[in-house]
Amino acid sequence: MSRFWSPFVKDLVPYVPGEQPKLDNLVKLNTNENPFGPSPKVLEAIAAVTDASLRLYPAPNADSLKATIAEYYRVQPSQVFVGNGSDEVLAHVFHGLFQHGKPLLFPDISYSFYPVYCGLYGIAPKTLPLADDFTINIADYAQPNGGIIFPNPNAPTGIALTLAQIEQIVQASPDSVVVVDEAYVDFGAETAITLVDRYPNLLVTQSLSKSRSLAGLRVGLAVGHADLIEALERIKNSFNSYPLDRLALAGAEAAFRDQAYFDSTRNAVIQSRDEMAAKLEALGFEVLPSAANFLFVRHAQKDAAQLAQGLREQRVIVRHFAKPRIEQFLRITIGTPEQNAKLIDALQTLL
Repeated sequence: MSRFWSPFVKDLVPYVPGEQPKLDNLVKLNTNENPFGPSPKVLEAIAAVTDASLRLYPAPNADSLKATIAEYYRVQPSQVFVGNGSDEVLAHVFHGLFQHGKPLLFPDISYSFYPVYCGLYGIAPKTLPLADDFTINIADYAQPNGGIIFPNPNAPTGIALTLAQIEQIVQASPDSVVVVDEAYVDFGAETAITLVDRYPNLLVTQSLSKSRSLAGLRVGLAVGHADLIEALERIKNSFNSYPLDRLALAGAEAAFRDQAYFDSTRNAVIQSRDEMAAKLEALGFEVLPSAANFLFVRHAQKDAAQLAQGLREQRVIVRHFAKPRIEQFLRITIGTPEQNAKLIDALQTLL
């Protein structure tokens, strides 16, 4: 702590990202990165703009990328916002769309950046407990609030709501913004973007980090009513007018245009996830139903922290959350078939 810090900075509790160890021959299954590389067309598009044009600023409004996303989701470009990763998009959402002085509702077991943003922007959080089976209690969200946010599928559980359940939450809070954080939606859930034209209070955020293998490029988006998007644009242009660089704009647009590659890699992850779930259940793990690119599991006889440490000693890294209710769970990213096999071999040794 420095004497030059403001009281505001002193009291902040920052987000702690997943570990990024710099070790060779490591099976890294802790940060939900896609095991497959990005589309070759993405790499070609990035290479094509890696030239003298980098001396120029990128397009501040990302019009071409917004048009591509709008075409993909059958909405208007005015309904699309893009930012430097979905976390930046969410930061603008917290800053500009949630009502101060009223509680923001979100699950008690959810994305751990939500309470961080509440602290950063002075928003009162109100966490609502998941049910015993770790599903979201829909009826709990029908109460006075200054906004609602939840991931679908939820993280770290991987459990998804149906569109009908999401619609029920949105309908119950017509006077506040409901945000559906769809970072993992492409691995088995239904996007709520199909509902945005019917509900002016609904905003859907997505990331290109997971299903499109672009975690290193940092591109996120939001889709909703044009009035909500205008608020985000006002925040963005008061903070950073050029959030996406030329490489990110080109790569993201190419990713949306290569549907065949997207489908093949997404389906490969889904198949591997289902196979992995069966193998873990055979080893005595309880596996929560996942619509994401990871599994949330616990073993009846083995301590999760000890399992995580034992895996690490065999150069396999998974995510362990030392938090109430989930301290006996491990979150395991779906890797390549070879990585998945090494995980199972390591667990068999430990068990």
